[in-house]
Amino acid sequence: MSVAENLNALRSAIPANVRLVAVSKTKPVKSIQEAYNLAQRIFGENRVQELTQKQPLLPNDIEWHLIGHLQKNKVKYIAPFISLIHSVDSFELLETINKEAAKCGRTISCLLQFHIAKEETKFGLSFEEAVALIHSEKFREMKNVKICGVMGMATLTDDESIVRKEFRELQGIFTTLKEQDFRNSKDFKELSMGMSGDYKIAIEEGSTLVRIGSAIFGERA
Repeated sequence: MSVAENLNALRSAIPANVRLVAVSKTKPVKSIQEAYNLAQRIFGENRVQELTQKQPLLPNDIEWHLIGHLQKNKVKYIAPFISLIHSVDSFELLETINKEAAKCGRTISCLLQFHIAKEETKFGLSFEEAVALIHSEKFREMKNVKICGVMGMATLTDDESIVRKEFRELQGIFTTLKEQDFRNSKDFKELSMGMSGDYKIAIEEGSTLVRIGSAIFGERA
């Protein structure tokens, strides 16, 4: 199937309240442009180097999301244009984003990434670490970052009950933080979970952002 057919099929399967992040890592600029021409505006990249190469070659109204693990020394390269960073997994990283955003005169939207999977290789905060971050004096002083919600990646498994349980856990974290710490924040509304293989379960469990690559562009190059 073509990118157009894939996108149209996905759009008919995704409810109106869920936004589609087209994951364009390893995909050429022409494939991204093709999706853009079909009115797709949100694209997700994993690697800073790849993102900074593609960004100048594509239309200015693209909303770029950084969805992969982000190293502190790379933040400065994306700070001028990034729309949303999904993968804030430490206080130090958030501090760096705040500092680089200030240099650009911007406020950068961020999601707190939680470790919900069984795999140790996945990055993310524990609930306790996130609460400590949010309640810290230094966090309250940050003026150039905006926490808009949470992100997580489920275990890579064919056992749907495990995936559903992990997504449900993340939804619970989101709800708890919303009620306890972000009750008055209109920005704290995003629950980023679900990829090509498990987005339907993620949507059932409350996802607002699904990160889909291979189901749009075909298997990774």
